[in-house]
Amino acid sequence: MPNASQHLARPLAITILVAGSFLFAANHVAARVAFDDGTGVLLAILTRGSIAFLMMLTLVLAQKHRLSIPTGKRHWQCLLGIMIAGQSLCLYSAVARIPVAVALLLVNTWPILYTLLTWLLGGRKPTRRLALIMTIILIGLVMVLDLGTWLADPAAMGPDWLPGVILAESAALFFAVAIWMTENRLSQLPGAVRSVYTMMTVLVLMAVGGVLGIVPGGLNLPQSQAGWVGLASLAALYGTASTILFVLVPRLNMARNAPVMNLEPVASLLLGFLILGQALAPVQLLGGAVVLSGIVWLSLMRQG
Repeated sequence: MPNASQHLARPLAITILVAGSFLFAANHVAARVAFDDGTGVLLAILTRGSIAFLMMLTLVLAQKHRLSIPTGKRHWQCLLGIMIAGQSLCLYSAVARIPVAVALLLVNTWPILYTLLTWLLGGRKPTRRLALIMTIILIGLVMVLDLGTWLADPAAMGPDWLPGVILAESAALFFAVAIWMTENRLSQLPGAVRSVYTMMTVLVLMAVGGVLGIVPGGLNLPQSQAGWVGLASLAALYGTASTILFVLVPRLNMARNAPVMNLEPVASLLLGFLILGQALAPVQLLGGAVVLSGIVWLSLMRQG
């Protein structure tokens, strides 16, 4: 671990993290552009994953890591890949159905699920303060989802609203399980090696799913130039963001600066409005602010 003198200056570190948040958000907006043009979800994940895999593998080889996994850890590494594959599929499927900002706000509730999962598996019981924060986040989610409108007239939210919400929360659950396995079963495995095998598992599962037709239209090609631009952009944006953070994270003092990454839903809200014309109702915007505040508070508690 680098010492304090090796950390980048905090203004620079925060700038990099903010840029990373916008790049990740832009990746999801680009994905929605591609999906609206008929691009299959599996094709999008394969395209994004292939670029990321090549970048990660290059870094692993450059850093001269051994691409080996201890025998007792191999099944956990395989399960980790399956969890991330599920998270990727559910997240992109949600982005294809509901506003990008709503999907990302839902996915970013994974710390709540992680906390509950840790408790169920014998970890520390949530404190009263933690329970309060989670309650605040849930209240915010009720506002973001505009449940009053949906309950009064489900058709008003569109046929894709409920499936999109379920898929986004499923992505949060998959990610929470993945984080638990990473911290409790694979923490001794170098992050670079873990990332390469995880991405490789995702690519294999998406390819098999496409060949077997498990996801209808999963490998459909874009129908116009806009779709191709969206597909290329999502791969480039995700690959760039993940590589930058992967290389620089040891110097970004994440113990202090990690909450900055929670700006991704805010960035997606701005980009979704400017590029996709997706606008949320005032009550949803207020709910998003409540959720984001709770998530930042929760992340600060976890680091404290």
